[in-house]
Amino acid sequence: MPITIGDVAREAGVSTSTVSKVLNNWTTISPATAERVQETIRKLNYTPNSRAVSFARQTTQNIVYLTSLSKDEAYHNPHMFDIMCGVNKVLSESNYSLTLVDTSTDTDKGESVAKVMSKKCADGMIIHGSAINKEIADLITKQQFPHILIGHPGFDTQLCWVDTNHALAGQTAAEYLISCGYGDIAFIGGRQTDYISTQRLKGFLGTMHQYGYLVAADKICYTDSGIEESCQAALALLQSNKPPRAIVCENNTIALGTVKAIEKLSLKVPEEIAFLTFDLYPYTKILDPKPVVIDINVYDMGIQAGNMLLRKLENPSLQIQTYTTLPVICA
Repeated sequence: MPITIGDVAREAGVSTSTVSKVLNNWTTISPATAERVQETIRKLNYTPNSRAVSFARQTTQNIVYLTSLSKDEAYHNPHMFDIMCGVNKVLSESNYSLTLVDTSTDTDKGESVAKVMSKKCADGMIIHGSAINKEIADLITKQQFPHILIGHPGFDTQLCWVDTNHALAGQTAAEYLISCGYGDIAFIGGRQTDYISTQRLKGFLGTMHQYGYLVAADKICYTDSGIEESCQAALALLQSNKPPRAIVCENNTIALGTVKAIEKLSLKVPEEIAFLTFDLYPYTKILDPKPVVIDINVYDMGIQAGNMLLRKLENPSLQIQTYTTLPVICA
């Protein structure tokens, strides 16, 4: 039979509540009693039940990670796992467990969030941007439940969030290409409603203007971020009367389409055309020719999110809305 807290109490000559208080580091227990209990724990080789300890502390020592886990999600959202790994590293070091909760099967908006909060099965939650909307944001802030959102929500809210500065990434891309002697630069982005794409374009255009370069409207292309549309956009740019000397591709898939266009026209990189994209994954390692890459360390962003949630648990009134993790050039 496993040793129980009652066995420890009898052997040490104290009550079970005293043993519980020693396990939870209560300062009201005398040092002599605490030492006697600890000696008994070692003698009997007693291992406290983590759930019982958490219950006594009025905490679950569990954090929920809310995200969409639908089929092929890893291909649509390749950075989610790296972020999750960063979060888990920080939480595990503080003896927290991390539980995945899938929001893709919710029949009502906010169903999973409401269950987590009502069942009190977690001390807080990390919410991936794919799992947020205005209704869920209002529900969380109304309940004042400890949380950190990964990514800018895209709407006005009192939610706590962390994100990478996508405008700064666009700025870094423009500065790098200008430093390499390229002034005539085009930009192929996603849809005009895509938040990340518009932020990267904003940073790019602002920096080009700052350095005295005008980017004509026909040098800015919007696509569905698919390979074919991106390829057609790149072909149109490269076959125009005045083709650009460099192209900024807003994401890896657009870079794939751009490579197809470069191959069709048999252009040399970087002698005849240079191109740059953001994020190392999922495709830059297999692209040939290789682009210049502006990398965002999303693992570090997960670490930052985990640390900020721990701070939020200590101070529930703490409001966090910040950009973190700087873009890095991988030429």
